[in-house]
Parts: sequence; C-alpha cells; structure tokens
Amino acid sequence: MKPDVSNREDIEIVVRSFYEKVKADETIGFFFTEVIPVDWKKHLPLMCSFWENVLFFSGNYEGNPIATHRSINQQFPTKPEHFQKWMELFSTAVDDLFAGPNADKMKQHAASIAAVMMQKI
Repeated sequence: MKPDVSNREDIEIVVRSFYEKVKADETIGFFFTEVIPVDWKKHLPLMCSFWENVLFFSGNYEGNPIATHRSINQQFPTKPEHFQKWMELFSTAVDDLFAGPNADKMKQHAASIAAVMMQKI
C-alpha cells in the first residue's frame, strides 16, 4: 500500500517526478524549455511551497500563478490539450508514488487550477 502525502519531503518527491515527466513530454515540455526557460533551482522550491500551502496551510507561498500563466499564454497560446496533458502528468506523478486523502486533494486542486487557468488566461 502506498503512503499518503504527509510532509514537504513527500511534496518534493511528487513535484520532482512531475517535472521530470513534463520536461520529457512532447505536448507541454517546450513551454518550460523554449517558451519561458525555467530556472529549476527557483521553480521547484516555489512549486513545493505552493503545494505545501495547499495541503498544510503553511502560508509560505507568495506568487501570482494567473499572471505568470497569462505571460506564457501571450508568448505561446495555451490550449485545452495542454492543460489536459498537464493534468495527466500530474495525476500520474501523484498516483505513481502516493495514495490517500492528501494525494487526492493534490489531484483535485490541480484539476481546479487547470479549469481556472483555461477560463482566466
């Protein structure tokens, strides 16, 4: 039986796994390597802080995801299939490693984020 996501270290495992999948993906990988090349040393801790705040209300995330994604969309329009692939890769990263209420919350929140992003950008 897989453990549930229970701390920042678990979140870091999910986030690293997810972005390894993203970087290798033909559908969305180019957003991170060509559209806006990502500084992984900054991005990964930021995303871990985001998810830690979502799951455990840590209060240690400050950012504006909508503004960031609008900027990306201006450079290369994002489409529903991009968000669908993002969700597929994220859910797989979670499901490969964890199971339980917090793992489910991560996937549900990711689906909500994708829906909001598609509407707002």
